[in-house]
Amino acid sequence: MSDRLRRLAEVLVGYSAGVEPGDLVVVQGPTNVEPLLDELYAAALRAGGLPSVRATLEVDDLLLSEGSDEQASWVSPADREDVEQADVWIVVEAPSNTKALTGISPEREALQQRARKELRERYLERALNGELRWVLTAYPTQAAAQDAEMSLAQYEDFLYAGALLDDGDPVARWRAFAEEMRRVAEFLDAKQELRIVAEDTDLTLAFGGRRWIPSEGRENFPDGEVFTAPLETGVDGEIRFTYPAVFRGRQVDDVRLRFEEGEVVEATAARGQDFLEEMIAVDEGAKRVGELAFGLNDAIQLFTRNILFDEKIGGTVHLALGSAYPECGGTNRSALHWDMICDLRSGSEVYADGELVYRDGRFLAV
Repeated sequence: MSDRLRRLAEVLVGYSAGVEPGDLVVVQGPTNVEPLLDELYAAALRAGGLPSVRATLEVDDLLLSEGSDEQASWVSPADREDVEQADVWIVVEAPSNTKALTGISPEREALQQRARKELRERYLERALNGELRWVLTAYPTQAAAQDAEMSLAQYEDFLYAGALLDDGDPVARWRAFAEEMRRVAEFLDAKQELRIVAEDTDLTLAFGGRRWIPSEGRENFPDGEVFTAPLETGVDGEIRFTYPAVFRGRQVDDVRLRFEEGEVVEATAARGQDFLEEMIAVDEGAKRVGELAFGLNDAIQLFTRNILFDEKIGGTVHLALGSAYPECGGTNRSALHWDMICDLRSGSEVYADGELVYRDGRFLAV
Protein backbone atom coordinates (compact mmCIF):
# COMPACT_ATOMS: atom_id res chain seq x y z
CA MET A 1 0.00 0.00 0.00
CA SER A 2 2.72 2.51 0.97
CA ASP A 3 4.64 1.93 -2.28
CA ARG A 4 1.45 2.40 -4.30
CA LEU A 5 0.58 5.59 -2.43
CA ARG A 6 4.04 6.95 -3.06
CA ARG A 7 3.74 6.21 -6.79
CA LEU A 8 0.27 7.78 -6.84
CA ALA A 9 1.56 10.94 -5.14
CA GLU A 10 4.53 11.23 -7.50
CA VAL A 11 2.31 10.88 -10.58
CA LEU A 12 -0.25 13.38 -9.24
CA VAL A 13 2.38 15.98 -8.34
CA GLY A 14 4.82 15.48 -11.20
CA TYR A 15 2.58 14.47 -14.12
CA SER A 16 -1.01 15.50 -13.38
CA ALA A 17 -0.51 18.82 -11.60
CA GLY A 18 2.98 19.55 -12.89
CA VAL A 19 4.05 21.23 -9.65
CA GLU A 20 6.93 23.65 -10.17
CA PRO A 21 9.22 25.46 -7.70
CA GLY A 22 7.33 28.22 -5.91
CA ASP A 23 3.83 26.93 -6.69
CA LEU A 24 1.27 27.36 -3.91
CA VAL A 25 -0.18 23.85 -3.67
CA VAL A 26 -3.41 23.18 -1.78
CA VAL A 27 -3.65 19.51 -0.78
CA GLN A 28 -7.19 18.72 0.36
CA GLY A 29 -8.87 15.59 1.67
CA PRO A 30 -10.76 14.13 4.63
CA THR A 31 -8.81 13.14 7.72
CA ASN A 32 -9.19 9.42 6.93
CA VAL A 33 -6.77 9.76 3.98
CA GLU A 34 -3.85 11.06 6.03
CA PRO A 35 -1.35 8.53 4.55
CA LEU A 36 -1.95 9.88 1.04
CA LEU A 37 -1.99 13.52 2.23
CA ASP A 38 1.43 12.90 3.79
CA GLU A 39 2.79 11.45 0.54
CA LEU A 40 1.36 14.34 -1.51
CA TYR A 41 2.84 16.89 0.87
CA ALA A 42 6.26 15.25 0.64
CA ALA A 43 6.10 14.95 -3.15
CA ALA A 44 5.13 18.63 -3.48
CA LEU A 45 8.10 19.58 -1.29
CA ARG A 46 10.46 17.53 -3.43
CA ALA A 47 9.09 19.31 -6.52
CA GLY A 48 9.89 22.69 -4.94
CA GLY A 49 6.27 23.61 -4.27
CA LEU A 50 4.82 25.36 -1.23
CA PRO A 51 2.19 22.85 -0.03
CA SER A 52 -0.62 23.66 2.37
CA VAL A 53 -2.81 20.83 3.66
CA ARG A 54 -6.58 21.14 4.14
CA ALA A 55 -7.57 18.05 6.14
CA THR A 56 -11.34 18.25 6.35
CA LEU A 57 -14.01 16.76 8.60
CA GLU A 58 -17.06 15.10 7.04
CA VAL A 59 -19.75 17.35 8.53
CA ASP A 60 -22.07 18.23 5.64
CA ASP A 61 -24.76 16.00 7.16
CA LEU A 62 -24.60 18.03 10.39
CA LEU A 63 -24.64 21.34 8.53
CA LEU A 64 -27.67 20.42 6.42
CA SER A 65 -29.63 18.80 9.23
CA GLU A 66 -28.83 21.24 12.07
CA GLY A 67 -27.94 24.49 10.34
CA SER A 68 -30.24 27.30 9.29
CA ASP A 69 -30.67 28.26 5.64
CA GLU A 70 -28.18 31.08 6.22
CA GLN A 71 -25.61 28.70 7.67
CA ALA A 72 -26.13 26.11 4.91
CA SER A 73 -25.60 28.87 2.31
CA TRP A 74 -22.46 30.27 3.93
CA VAL A 75 -19.21 29.94 1.98
CA SER A 76 -16.06 30.14 4.07
CA PRO A 77 -13.70 33.03 3.30
CA ALA A 78 -10.89 30.47 3.51
CA ASP A 79 -12.44 28.57 0.59
CA ARG A 80 -12.66 31.78 -1.41
CA GLU A 81 -9.05 32.63 -0.60
CA ASP A 82 -7.83 29.20 -1.70
CA VAL A 83 -9.70 29.49 -5.00
CA GLU A 84 -8.16 32.91 -5.64
CA GLN A 85 -4.59 32.21 -4.54
CA ALA A 86 -3.73 28.56 -5.28
CA ASP A 87 -1.56 27.66 -8.26
CA VAL A 88 -2.31 23.95 -7.84
CA TRP A 89 -5.20 22.21 -6.08
CA ILE A 90 -5.01 18.46 -5.41
CA VAL A 91 -8.22 17.00 -3.99
CA VAL A 92 -8.63 13.51 -2.56
CA GLU A 93 -12.22 12.27 -2.37
CA ALA A 94 -12.73 9.40 0.06
CA PRO A 95 -15.87 9.65 2.21
CA SER A 96 -15.96 7.26 5.15
CA ASN A 97 -19.76 7.11 4.76
CA THR A 98 -21.06 7.55 1.22
CA LYS A 99 -24.67 7.50 2.45
CA ALA A 100 -24.33 10.29 5.04
CA LEU A 101 -26.61 12.65 3.10
CA THR A 102 -29.37 10.24 2.13
CA GLY A 103 -31.56 11.44 5.01
CA ILE A 104 -31.23 15.10 4.00
CA SER A 105 -34.10 16.65 2.06
CA PRO A 106 -33.41 17.36 -1.63
CA GLU A 107 -34.39 21.00 -1.03
CA ARG A 108 -31.58 21.45 1.50
CA GLU A 109 -29.01 19.93 -0.83
CA ALA A 110 -30.23 22.15 -3.68
CA LEU A 111 -29.85 25.19 -1.41
CA GLN A 112 -26.20 24.35 -0.74
CA GLN A 113 -25.50 23.70 -4.42
CA ARG A 114 -26.87 27.12 -5.37
CA ALA A 115 -24.84 28.83 -2.65
CA ARG A 116 -21.56 27.43 -4.01
CA LYS A 117 -22.29 28.19 -7.65
CA GLU A 118 -20.25 31.41 -7.72
CA LEU A 119 -17.24 29.71 -6.15
CA ARG A 120 -17.39 26.86 -8.64
CA GLU A 121 -17.56 29.29 -11.56
CA ARG A 122 -14.56 31.24 -10.28
CA TYR A 123 -12.64 27.97 -9.88
CA LEU A 124 -13.39 27.03 -13.50
CA GLU A 125 -12.57 30.55 -14.71
CA ARG A 126 -9.10 30.50 -13.15
CA ALA A 127 -8.50 27.01 -14.57
CA LEU A 128 -9.57 28.16 -18.05
CA ASN A 129 -7.20 31.14 -17.83
CA GLY A 130 -4.28 28.87 -16.93
CA GLU A 131 -4.02 30.36 -13.44
CA LEU A 132 -5.03 27.21 -11.55
CA ARG A 133 -4.07 23.60 -12.18
CA TRP A 134 -6.24 21.07 -10.36
CA VAL A 135 -6.54 17.34 -10.06
CA LEU A 136 -9.09 15.12 -8.32
CA THR A 137 -8.27 11.60 -7.15
CA ALA A 138 -9.62 8.87 -4.88
CA TYR A 139 -8.41 6.77 -1.97
CA PRO A 140 -9.54 3.23 -1.13
CA THR A 141 -11.91 3.16 1.84
CA GLN A 142 -14.26 0.55 3.23
CA ALA A 143 -17.26 2.69 2.25
CA ALA A 144 -16.12 2.96 -1.37
CA ALA A 145 -15.36 -0.77 -1.49
CA GLN A 146 -18.84 -1.56 -0.17
CA ASP A 147 -20.47 0.68 -2.79
CA ALA A 148 -18.46 -1.14 -5.46
CA GLU A 149 -19.42 -4.50 -3.94
CA MET A 150 -15.78 -5.43 -3.41
CA SER A 151 -13.51 -6.20 -0.51
CA LEU A 152 -11.11 -3.42 0.45
CA ALA A 153 -8.19 -5.37 -1.05
CA GLN A 154 -10.11 -5.89 -4.31
CA TYR A 155 -11.01 -2.21 -4.44
CA GLU A 156 -7.39 -1.17 -3.90
CA ASP A 157 -6.33 -3.40 -6.79
CA PHE A 158 -9.14 -1.99 -8.95
CA LEU A 159 -8.18 1.61 -8.16
CA TYR A 160 -4.48 1.23 -8.89
CA ALA A 161 -5.05 -0.86 -12.02
CA GLY A 162 -7.45 1.78 -13.37
CA ALA A 163 -4.81 4.43 -12.66
CA LEU A 164 -2.17 2.36 -14.53
CA LEU A 165 0.03 2.61 -11.45
CA ASP A 166 1.11 -1.03 -11.52
CA ASP A 167 2.72 -0.43 -14.89
CA GLY A 168 6.51 -0.33 -14.81
CA ASP A 169 6.45 3.32 -15.90
CA PRO A 170 2.98 4.78 -15.24
CA VAL A 171 3.85 8.22 -16.62
CA ALA A 172 4.98 6.72 -19.93
CA ARG A 173 1.78 4.67 -20.07
CA TRP A 174 -0.35 7.76 -19.44
CA ARG A 175 1.47 9.67 -22.15
CA ALA A 176 0.81 6.86 -24.64
CA PHE A 177 -2.85 6.66 -23.59
CA ALA A 178 -3.10 10.44 -23.94
CA GLU A 179 -2.00 10.17 -27.57
CA GLU A 180 -4.75 7.61 -28.23
CA MET A 181 -7.34 9.96 -26.74
CA ARG A 182 -6.05 12.91 -28.75
CA ARG A 183 -6.72 11.00 -31.96
CA VAL A 184 -10.32 10.40 -30.90
CA ALA A 185 -10.75 14.07 -29.94
CA GLU A 186 -9.32 15.25 -33.27
CA PHE A 187 -11.68 12.91 -35.14
CA LEU A 188 -14.72 14.25 -33.26
CA ASP A 189 -13.61 17.87 -33.61
CA ALA A 190 -14.36 17.61 -37.33
CA LYS A 191 -17.96 16.51 -36.72
CA GLN A 192 -21.04 18.67 -36.31
CA GLU A 193 -23.58 16.27 -34.83
CA LEU A 194 -23.80 12.89 -33.09
CA ARG A 195 -26.73 10.51 -32.86
CA ILE A 196 -26.60 7.86 -30.12
CA VAL A 197 -28.81 4.80 -30.58
CA ALA A 198 -29.15 2.10 -27.92
CA GLU A 199 -31.87 0.38 -25.90
CA ASP A 200 -34.55 2.99 -25.08
CA THR A 201 -32.14 5.64 -26.40
CA ASP A 202 -32.22 7.75 -29.53
CA LEU A 203 -30.49 11.05 -28.81
CA THR A 204 -29.12 13.66 -31.21
CA LEU A 205 -26.61 16.27 -30.05
CA ALA A 206 -25.24 19.18 -32.09
CA PHE A 207 -21.73 20.50 -31.43
CA GLY A 208 -20.87 22.78 -34.34
CA GLY A 209 -17.61 24.52 -33.46
CA ARG A 210 -17.29 23.13 -29.94
CA ARG A 211 -13.99 21.56 -28.92
CA TRP A 212 -13.52 17.92 -27.84
CA ILE A 213 -10.95 17.58 -25.07
CA PRO A 214 -8.95 14.45 -24.23
CA SER A 215 -8.76 13.82 -20.47
CA GLU A 216 -5.17 12.74 -20.03
CA GLY A 217 -4.93 12.31 -16.26
CA ARG A 218 -4.26 15.99 -15.63
CA GLU A 219 -7.51 16.96 -13.86
CA ASN A 220 -8.96 13.58 -12.91
CA PHE A 221 -6.89 10.61 -11.82
CA PRO A 222 -7.52 7.98 -12.95
CA ASP A 223 -8.77 9.38 -16.21
CA GLY A 224 -9.62 8.28 -19.71
CA GLU A 225 -12.39 10.12 -21.57
CA VAL A 226 -12.92 12.66 -24.34
CA PHE A 227 -15.56 15.28 -23.65
CA THR A 228 -17.24 18.37 -25.03
CA ALA A 229 -20.20 20.66 -24.43
CA PRO A 230 -23.15 20.30 -26.83
CA LEU A 231 -24.83 23.41 -28.17
CA GLU A 232 -27.21 24.65 -25.51
CA THR A 233 -30.27 24.21 -27.73
CA GLY A 234 -28.86 21.31 -29.76
CA VAL A 235 -30.02 18.22 -27.84
CA ASP A 236 -33.15 16.34 -28.91
CA GLY A 237 -34.54 12.88 -28.25
CA GLU A 238 -34.42 10.50 -25.34
CA ILE A 239 -31.87 8.55 -23.35
CA ARG A 240 -32.08 5.83 -20.73
CA PHE A 241 -29.11 5.54 -18.39
CA THR A 242 -27.88 2.01 -17.81
CA TYR A 243 -26.46 2.52 -14.35
CA PRO A 244 -27.86 4.26 -11.28
CA ALA A 245 -27.20 8.02 -11.29
CA VAL A 246 -25.33 8.83 -8.08
CA PHE A 247 -24.92 12.38 -6.77
CA ARG A 248 -23.48 13.24 -3.35
CA GLY A 249 -24.21 9.73 -2.16
CA ARG A 250 -27.84 9.76 -3.34
CA GLN A 251 -28.73 7.04 -5.83
CA VAL A 252 -31.43 7.47 -8.48
CA ASP A 253 -32.32 4.33 -10.44
CA ASP A 254 -33.31 3.90 -14.08
CA VAL A 255 -33.17 7.55 -15.09
CA ARG A 256 -34.83 8.42 -18.39
CA LEU A 257 -34.63 11.90 -19.90
CA ARG A 258 -36.36 13.41 -22.91
CA PHE A 259 -35.04 16.59 -24.49
CA GLU A 260 -36.47 19.19 -26.82
CA GLU A 261 -34.24 21.96 -28.15
CA GLY A 262 -31.66 21.26 -25.47
CA GLU A 263 -33.94 21.25 -22.44
CA VAL A 264 -35.22 18.39 -20.32
CA VAL A 265 -38.98 18.20 -20.88
CA GLU A 266 -39.52 14.85 -19.16
CA ALA A 267 -37.47 13.16 -16.42
CA THR A 268 -38.43 9.88 -14.78
CA ALA A 269 -36.77 7.41 -12.41
CA ALA A 270 -37.76 4.08 -10.92
CA ARG A 271 -36.42 5.28 -7.57
CA GLY A 272 -35.42 8.75 -6.42
CA GLN A 273 -37.88 10.71 -8.57
CA ASP A 274 -38.21 13.53 -6.01
CA PHE A 275 -34.44 14.00 -5.78
CA LEU A 276 -34.09 13.96 -9.58
CA GLU A 277 -36.77 16.62 -9.97
CA GLU A 278 -35.29 18.82 -7.23
CA MET A 279 -31.79 18.71 -8.71
CA ILE A 280 -32.84 19.61 -12.25
CA ALA A 281 -34.83 22.52 -10.79
CA VAL A 282 -31.79 23.97 -8.98
CA ASP A 283 -31.63 26.66 -11.67
CA GLU A 284 -32.37 27.14 -15.36
CA GLY A 285 -29.03 25.69 -16.45
CA ALA A 286 -29.67 22.42 -14.63
CA LYS A 287 -32.20 21.39 -17.28
CA ARG A 288 -29.62 21.53 -20.07
CA VAL A 289 -26.66 19.33 -21.02
CA GLY A 290 -23.29 20.68 -19.97
CA GLU A 291 -21.17 17.75 -21.11
CA LEU A 292 -21.13 14.69 -23.34
CA ALA A 293 -18.19 12.30 -23.11
CA PHE A 294 -16.98 8.89 -24.23
CA GLY A 295 -15.32 6.65 -21.63
CA LEU A 296 -12.15 5.09 -23.07
CA ASN A 297 -10.27 3.55 -20.14
CA ASP A 298 -10.40 -0.20 -20.75
CA ALA A 299 -8.61 -0.81 -17.44
CA ILE A 300 -11.89 0.29 -15.81
CA GLN A 301 -14.70 -2.13 -16.61
CA LEU A 302 -16.81 -2.34 -13.43
CA PHE A 303 -19.46 0.05 -12.12
CA THR A 304 -18.52 1.25 -8.62
CA ARG A 305 -20.95 4.09 -7.79
CA ASN A 306 -17.95 6.44 -7.81
CA ILE A 307 -18.23 8.80 -10.78
CA LEU A 308 -14.47 9.39 -10.87
CA PHE A 309 -14.12 5.81 -12.14
CA ASP A 310 -17.51 5.09 -13.66
CA GLU A 311 -17.49 7.89 -16.22
CA LYS A 312 -14.19 6.52 -17.58
CA ILE A 313 -15.44 2.94 -18.15
CA GLY A 314 -14.27 1.88 -21.61
CA GLY A 315 -17.25 1.52 -23.94
CA THR A 316 -19.60 3.96 -22.23
CA VAL A 317 -20.92 7.44 -22.84
CA HIS A 318 -21.93 9.88 -20.14
CA LEU A 319 -24.00 13.01 -20.18
CA ALA A 320 -23.90 15.70 -17.50
CA LEU A 321 -26.82 17.93 -16.68
CA GLY A 322 -25.84 21.45 -15.69
CA SER A 323 -22.65 23.44 -15.88
CA ALA A 324 -20.47 23.15 -18.98
CA TYR A 325 -16.70 23.30 -19.02
CA PRO A 326 -15.85 26.63 -20.65
CA GLU A 327 -12.68 25.27 -22.26
CA CYS A 328 -14.96 23.29 -24.62
CA GLY A 329 -16.74 26.47 -25.66
CA GLY A 330 -19.82 25.67 -23.60
CA THR A 331 -21.78 28.56 -22.12
CA ASN A 332 -24.32 26.75 -19.92
CA ARG A 333 -23.93 27.74 -16.27
CA SER A 334 -25.49 26.00 -13.31
CA ALA A 335 -24.85 25.07 -9.70
CA LEU A 336 -25.35 21.47 -10.85
CA HIS A 337 -23.01 19.15 -12.73
CA TRP A 338 -24.45 15.63 -12.56
CA ASP A 339 -22.90 12.89 -14.70
CA MET A 340 -25.08 9.96 -15.79
CA ILE A 341 -23.73 6.90 -17.61
CA CYS A 342 -25.03 4.84 -20.52
CA ASP A 343 -23.30 1.54 -21.34
CA LEU A 344 -22.75 1.17 -25.09
CA ARG A 345 -20.78 -2.09 -25.05
CA SER A 346 -23.68 -4.10 -26.48
CA GLY A 347 -26.44 -3.22 -28.94
CA SER A 348 -25.41 0.38 -29.63
CA GLU A 349 -24.51 2.56 -32.58
CA VAL A 350 -23.27 6.14 -32.80
CA TYR A 351 -23.54 8.17 -35.99
CA ALA A 352 -21.48 11.29 -36.71
CA ASP A 353 -23.00 13.56 -39.35
CA GLY A 354 -25.05 10.58 -40.51
CA GLU A 355 -22.12 8.13 -40.78
CA LEU A 356 -21.75 5.11 -38.48
CA VAL A 357 -18.55 5.72 -36.48
CA TYR A 358 -19.01 3.69 -33.27
CA ARG A 359 -20.55 0.34 -32.48
CA ASP A 360 -20.79 -1.69 -29.26
CA GLY A 361 -18.34 0.41 -27.29
CA ARG A 362 -15.69 0.97 -29.95
CA PHE A 363 -14.86 3.63 -32.54
CA LEU A 364 -14.65 1.97 -35.92
CA ALA A 365 -11.95 3.96 -37.71
CA VAL A 366 -9.95 6.10 -35.28
